[in-house]
Amino acid sequence: MKDLTLFRKSVLGVFVLFLGAASFSSCLKDNGDNTQTPVAGLMAFNLAPEASAIGFTLSGNNLTGTPLAYTNYTGGYIGIYTGTRSITAFDASTGNTLASSDYTFDQDKYYSLFLVGDTAYQNVVVKDNIDTLPGASGVAYVRYINAITGAVAPAVKISQNGSDVVNDNAAFGSVSEFAALTPGQITINVSSGDTLQADRSITVEERKVYTALLIGKPGVSDTAQSVKIKYIENGTLSPDSTTNGFGRVNGRTVAIN
Repeated sequence: MKDLTLFRKSVLGVFVLFLGAASFSSCLKDNGDNTQTPVAGLMAFNLAPEASAIGFTLSGNNLTGTPLAYTNYTGGYIGIYTGTRSITAFDASTGNTLASSDYTFDQDKYYSLFLVGDTAYQNVVVKDNIDTLPGASGVAYVRYINAITGAVAPAVKISQNGSDVVNDNAAFGSVSEFAALTPGQITINVSSGDTLQADRSITVEERKVYTALLIGKPGVSDTAQSVKIKYIENGTLSPDSTTNGFGRVNGRTVAIN
């Protein structure tokens, strides 16, 4: 798998749902009959710098068809069965469990799953609340996850035109709410004393939804593991003033930038 460029196909047992339309189907036909199975959408990331190749399972079923290298992700939302699911992240080379947890997934909702940590790992699962974001206003939306290991609540700022739109002290593993920004250039900065300082400017577009990934280990010489700010596009909101949520979900060929 190429780092930060292409993801591979991801599988949930024998079931894959491609989320490339305005919204994923809320139900699937089961075994050719009329039984309908509720589904949710899940996007999974490996943000743990010491975990070179991982897999995820949901209730024992494989989510990622091939291992996710550090900084790789599923590339888009994958259709999963709803309800309370056991989530296991494992080392793809040894099969050893890195982190396990349970989470309840609701029908027609979008979620993100992040493996974070250094030698002690944890699954961070969040509901993305895309259906609360109005697209008709024409703004962009940005959030962040702090996956930087060894940094105690660094300062995270997202600024535009000289003003801070976001100014937080972010606990490790925390995921912010989406903040509305005017389309155009924004600057993301993360800092903690003299040991951690990183910033990046990106251009956000009208009605698009973004997640900034604050990753890496402070003070290391290995550039592959050093602190970086990456981002993805989650999708594009509907322009319909009567409907919140995605008008288009990004297909599963999307790079981390």
